[in-house]
Parts: sequence; C-alpha cells; structure tokens
Amino acid sequence: MGPVVDDAASVEFHAFFERHYAELARLAYLLTGEADAADDLAADALLALWHRWDRVRAAGHPVAYARGVVANLARTRVRAAVRERRRIALFWPHREERTENPDVAGVVDVREALRRLPFRKRACVVLRHAFDLSEKDTALALGVSVGTVKSQTSKGMAELQRLLGGQGVPQRVHAAAARGGGSGGRNR
Repeated sequence: MGPVVDDAASVEFHAFFERHYAELARLAYLLTGEADAADDLAADALLALWHRWDRVRAAGHPVAYARGVVANLARTRVRAAVRERRRIALFWPHREERTENPDVAGVVDVREALRRLPFRKRACVVLRHAFDLSEKDTALALGVSVGTVKSQTSKGMAELQRLLGGQGVPQRVHAAAARGGGSGGRNR
C-alpha cells in the first residue's frame, strides 16, 4: 500500500513532477548514455520521492534530493552493466573462431531473434547453446538458480523456435555465436 498523503501534498508533488521530470530524465541520460533507461530512472527516482514526499518537501530542497536519487540509480545501473560485461568476457572465447561458408542471413536472423528475447532468457540460451556451458555454470555466471536456468532456457528456446520458424534452433544459435562478436559487417 502506498503512502498516505493529503490532497495538498498530492497537488504539490504533481506540480513538482511536471516541472522536473524532463530535467531528471536528461540527467539520467547524461549519466548513463542510455536514452531508453533515462525515462525509467527518472520515473523510479520520482516514485522514491513520492514515497517519502512528506519528509522530502519538509527538508527544503526536493530537486537536489531528486538529482541525488537519479545519480544513485544511474550509478547502480552503470555498475550492473560493467558486471554484466565482465561476466560475458569470462566466457567469450579469446581466439577468433571462423565458420566455413557462413550463412550470414541466418546469423543476422538469429541475432535479431535473440535481441527480441528478454535479457535473462537470452543470456540462458546463449550461455547454454552458444557457449556450451552446463546448467550449473550458467547459473553461476548469471547469479541465478539452476532451476531458473532450466526454465528460462526452455522458454527462450521455445520463443526462438516460434520467431525463427522451428528446426535447428540450437545449431543456429551456436553458428551465430561462432561468427564472432561482430554484427555481420554492420554497426549496431
């Protein structure tokens, strides 16, 4: 259940939101470099302010407090992205793998289908099928349970089969990974 706030406080918060949301979103964008995340971070910061609005408005500088919340949320997001890149680097092959006569169109299709999966499903599918990790090693890399790896991999593979039209999805995922970290000659 949300906080109990009187009507005057609600009107005041709504006005604060209208005045400062865009500024907070710009701040989040400049701190993270991610346009998609900026709106979410600003909204999360304003939600945190709403839950503490009586104390925040009594303290005197709600905009400064809001900027601090956005900065902390952005820092957390950036740190999480760094940790994710480090985990991926642990499992990325250090040598270049080459595939004879690659199906570039197929690789592009698989990569596009993988991008459409939610992160956890995508990570489980890629680590299990492209990098041939065990369920236990995948769980360790992602910081989740083995059961989560099993269910997310199964659901992710089912969604990939739906997106790619069926047959040979594990082999196609492996072939797409074997093409290396690039994007088939295009910048993405």
